[in-house]
Amino acid sequence: MDKIQSKAINGFFRLIIILGCLLFIPARNLYYWQGWLYLAVFSFSVLFITLYFLKHDVNLIERRMNAGPTAEKEKSQIIIQTFAGLSVIALVVVSALDNYYNWTHVSVLLTVVAEIIIALCFYFIFLVFRENSFTNAIITVEENQELITTGPYSLVRHPMYSAAMLLFVFTPPALGSMTGIVFSIFMIIILILRILNEEKFLKKNFPGYTDYRLKVKYRLIPNIW
Repeated sequence: MDKIQSKAINGFFRLIIILGCLLFIPARNLYYWQGWLYLAVFSFSVLFITLYFLKHDVNLIERRMNAGPTAEKEKSQIIIQTFAGLSVIALVVVSALDNYYNWTHVSVLLTVVAEIIIALCFYFIFLVFRENSFTNAIITVEENQELITTGPYSLVRHPMYSAAMLLFVFTPPALGSMTGIVFSIFMIIILILRILNEEKFLKKNFPGYTDYRLKVKYRLIPNIW
């Protein structure tokens, strides 16, 4: 196993361990079935994407591993990414606390539907990655990077963020909570700020992006925004 593969697999296991701690320590209950189901869907989805692209596009995996506030070059994005990370943690932790304190009730049906939607979100992210090898975790334009306008990019300009938005919205009910949706809304606001900032950067630094904006008018949701 080479260095990138080893780093990617180790990163996957660290992510799952951290997510498990964020779920089950606040819930104080290993019988938290919504947490186990969410962890299973999340783990399988991320592992599938990781293994697929380690085999078919290792450069994408390498780009995706360079992530987080410290990896960003723009000061505004460092701030946005910091708040995004804290909000994701709060979203999961508050949803798990909801299970412990029984603040809200979510039906089994809604939980299962939410899990299915989350799985579909990961599948859509997979399609985005497959369409665009330069899908980076930070805002940058690489040498010889091509402007992708096909597949999901023919629908909206930021299809991965579209999937992420739905994932944030449906994570709380998937975890048996409605309280966590407060942080889902906050995450959507952060996502919008990131998109606006990213588009300003791309218009300035990515040749052809201005014409692409005229061709594909919507950023996040078709026929809305």
